[in-house]
Amino acid sequence: MSRIPAVTFAEVDRALRRLGFAVSRQRGSHVSYRHADGRGTTVPDHGGKDIVRPLLREILREAEVSEDEFIAALRG
Repeated sequence: MSRIPAVTFAEVDRALRRLGFAVSRQRGSHVSYRHADGRGTTVPDHGGKDIVRPLLREILREAEVSEDEFIAALRG
């Protein structure tokens, strides 16, 4: 069983913003985020569909955010 929960784009967006990321641009349904220290990632916004766990892990790896940090940001 995986520790990381299935989440929607809105939940990922909220967590990344709490972690200090800001939207840098959007191209179609893909939103790019940047942190002040240069880290960045892109997240697909496909309506209310959940972001699959392997993709979420890749997003966190690109953003250099640990699963624990992300889960804490999800909880607020």
